[in-house]
Amino acid sequence: MKKRMQKLFSLALVVSMTAALAGCGSSSSSTSASSAAPAADTTAAAETTAAAAETTAAAAETTTEAAADTSADEGKTLNIQCWNTEFQSRITDHYPGYEKVDDTHGKIGDVDVVWTITPSDDNAYQNNLDSILPDNANADPDSRVDIFLVEADYALKYMNADPAVAMSMDELGITSDDLSKQYQYTKDIVTDSNGEQRGISWQACSAGLIYNREAAKEVLGTDDPDEVQGMLDSWDKFADVAKKMKDAGYTMCSVNDTYRVYSNNVSGPWVQDGKVVVDDNIKKWVDDSKALADAGEENTYELWGDDWAKGKYPDGKVFCYFGPAWFFNFSLSADDASSIAANGGWGFITGPQSFYWGGTWICAAEGTDNPTLVKDIMLKMCTDDDIMTEIAQKDSDCVNNSAVLEKLASDDSGNLAILGGQNPYSMLAAGAEKVDMSNISDYDQGCNEEFQTAMKGYFDGSYATYDDALAAFNTAITEKYPDLTTD
Repeated sequence: MKKRMQKLFSLALVVSMTAALAGCGSSSSSTSASSAAPAADTTAAAETTAAAAETTAAAAETTTEAAADTSADEGKTLNIQCWNTEFQSRITDHYPGYEKVDDTHGKIGDVDVVWTITPSDDNAYQNNLDSILPDNANADPDSRVDIFLVEADYALKYMNADPAVAMSMDELGITSDDLSKQYQYTKDIVTDSNGEQRGISWQACSAGLIYNREAAKEVLGTDDPDEVQGMLDSWDKFADVAKKMKDAGYTMCSVNDTYRVYSNNVSGPWVQDGKVVVDDNIKKWVDDSKALADAGEENTYELWGDDWAKGKYPDGKVFCYFGPAWFFNFSLSADDASSIAANGGWGFITGPQSFYWGGTWICAAEGTDNPTLVKDIMLKMCTDDDIMTEIAQKDSDCVNNSAVLEKLASDDSGNLAILGGQNPYSMLAAGAEKVDMSNISDYDQGCNEEFQTAMKGYFDGSYATYDDALAAFNTAITEKYPDLTTD
């Protein structure tokens, strides 16, 4: 094991690669937007790719050699638990030496990689983790979980688990220097109550307003991002534009698209001293959304549903969506030649308020018998400048690396065809610096989901008043979390 650890540690410092879209959303697509979208100014990106192409083969060969040098006290099977194929596509496309066998299996040297994908529907993914992680160390070596993925809304549940189910960065030998280019909020989300960081992400999911350029030109007279931002930099202005869009035959968006913007700008956590508290800014979302929905200026479509998805096409007549960089690729059907995305028809601005949405964190499971390989995967995928540049350029992702984003923002290598050649990285980097995680709690996923479900009934008229919808929320949340109280 020492021999292999020394080789992999050395490789983590010296191996780099850059070859020729992204996020943590609900889709499992990994098709490159640039293959379907019109050509933007990608000369610099192409030059960067060509310049580093020779190192790709060497990196893959050396990583394969190191992975093959597995001593007896490290396992021959690497088990990875996910809820979709996003991370799998990142490993397949970017981790040196990874060989795909089929949709659920791969190879890294002489190590078999097994992907177990359990969708998040009905909490199935978390239920699966809850059943296997606590006793992982006692499982058969070939069945032990080595890596599992978490999202922001429930990360703390696994960071604060007792006994621990995720190894700390210190235990793995990953240092603060290794993580020096990462955004602080991405560390805070996976830091336990004792200050130990127990996960790592390749993504920084600051987000913004994604607007239909043709609709902007038709209704607002311009699709220039700076000018459009000036017309949409407050919720009052957003409401003014919504009226104009309706008059022109467009719907602004779904009420569910704006929810995260409001909920990311609250003054306190969902749960305070064991009591569920509806923040004033979340109540403002209700009031604003109700007014817009009643006026026919916003719809109430469920995220990811068929009606909601119509806005990805010109005939859908939807002005905007809200989302981070992973939304570009995973949620806008960039691989469909008839979509707005495939024709470079979206623009990107901050909108009324800065916010973040989602992200995927890699955790090393307690009990893993492949700590060296897990560490190497974490370091390469989440700290290697060349690999992270490649992820940004190939997958349209916003990577968790301030130096890489600064470089991408400084020249045409950060231009995205899906955005009509716009470079979003300066805005995304600034947004990542502003993310404040001080109001997260272990209950965020359940509270967010149940509140939106209850309020949809209010927007659609199933509940006559806000108080009726709130009562339904209170009932649902106390059934889900019996230890909590409500008003």
